[in-house]
Amino acid sequence: MTSTATAPGPTAPAPGPPPSPPDGRDRAGGRSGLLGLLDLPGQGVRAIIRSAATTPGRLTVIAVGLVLLALVSGLVATLSVQDRDDTISGVIDHREPLAAASQQVYRSLSDADATAASAFLSIGTEPPELRQRYERDVAEAGAALAKAASDASDVADAAAPVDMLNQQLPVYTGLVETARANNRLGYPVGASYLREASELMRAKILPAAQDLYRVDTARLIEEQDSATGFPWLATILMVALLAALVVAQVYLTRRTNRLLNVGLVVATVAVVVSLLWGAVALILQGTLVASGQEDGSHRVDVLVRARIAALQARADETLTLVARGDGATYERDFGTNAAQLLGPDGQAGLLGEARGLIPDGEGAAKVADATKAANDWLKAHAQVRAQDNGGLYQEAVDSAVLESKEGGSAPAFRRLDDSLQAAIDVGRQQFLDDTHNGDRALTFLAPGLAVLAIVAAAGVTMGTRERLREYR
Repeated sequence: MTSTATAPGPTAPAPGPPPSPPDGRDRAGGRSGLLGLLDLPGQGVRAIIRSAATTPGRLTVIAVGLVLLALVSGLVATLSVQDRDDTISGVIDHREPLAAASQQVYRSLSDADATAASAFLSIGTEPPELRQRYERDVAEAGAALAKAASDASDVADAAAPVDMLNQQLPVYTGLVETARANNRLGYPVGASYLREASELMRAKILPAAQDLYRVDTARLIEEQDSATGFPWLATILMVALLAALVVAQVYLTRRTNRLLNVGLVVATVAVVVSLLWGAVALILQGTLVASGQEDGSHRVDVLVRARIAALQARADETLTLVARGDGATYERDFGTNAAQLLGPDGQAGLLGEARGLIPDGEGAAKVADATKAANDWLKAHAQVRAQDNGGLYQEAVDSAVLESKEGGSAPAFRRLDDSLQAAIDVGRQQFLDDTHNGDRALTFLAPGLAVLAIVAAAGVTMGTRERLREYR
């Protein structure tokens, strides 16, 4: 029997998982993991929309929205008030002292220049009181510069004048010491060194000090304006929250036929208290800070500029005598600074502006004393120039330098400078008093707004929870 062999056929493929449907669904009909995650937000939105179609769902959405709005508005209001409080504290503790320090730099350096010239004019041994005064001025300028430059690294405009002062002040003091040494030995070249030192002071050092003062004053004004700005965002959110609470209560009244919802009423009262407390406190704070700016720092700025003009004129007066007949430039500068101080008629200028800004009080009395002293000084200066031009050089020097000289220039200028310093001190104190009072107006406001926001959120939660229980 013959057997027939059968040729082996092709091997069937091993069974495997069926291919995934082209729409991305798995065998169970669901989406793949990644696509399912991407769909979660959409599913959540659709679930909220479906829930909002029912009254309990709408109440839940309203409650969640009001709670979130209450917490956000409370947070923004609290941060806004805290930021304003920090700004005022910075103005009082940091910015105003820096502006005062930069003003002191200018005053001390200018007085040092005038004092060095006065000491140079003295015959024989240099008067110890003038030497001590010069050294005190230089030391005070160095200390004030260190304070005024404390934030120069953070303020680009302050860095350049600070660098200039640090570089040139040692050069100036070195020239003055060289002038003193030559003057003690009777060498005429001492006057040349002193004039070179004074030119350095007037051309580079004092302009740098004035620039530093302007920068610090501008920063002070900027921060004062910031402390009186209107908190728009916090106000808009609080008003929106109040309006939303009113609308929610109207909606609940229509749906439930109940006139009041205790929880929402509590929330509304909390928001109203926040708005009224915040409005009163911020209006009072803004008014006081603005008063501190107008009645304090603005007046001080005018008085400081008047003092700068007086100090420059005083240096011109003494340097005219040091130049011994070659001081026409200094005398011309004296006239310019005197006109800036008093005006062409002796009653206007910066002192006249100060009288207009300070109509009464202790500051007005000090400005009146300064005006009288300035006019006396100009009369004494005219006498000094008449003596110098008439060949009475030593008499002119005595009238310009000696504090004990009756009717002399030196005592009249000292009264002027003391009166201006006293008026500046009154203005600074006015600034500090008003600004401190403005800061006190914000006491407890920031934590109070935070607590009231939490009360409002809790009231909304309790009020809507009571209504939701009725549907169970």
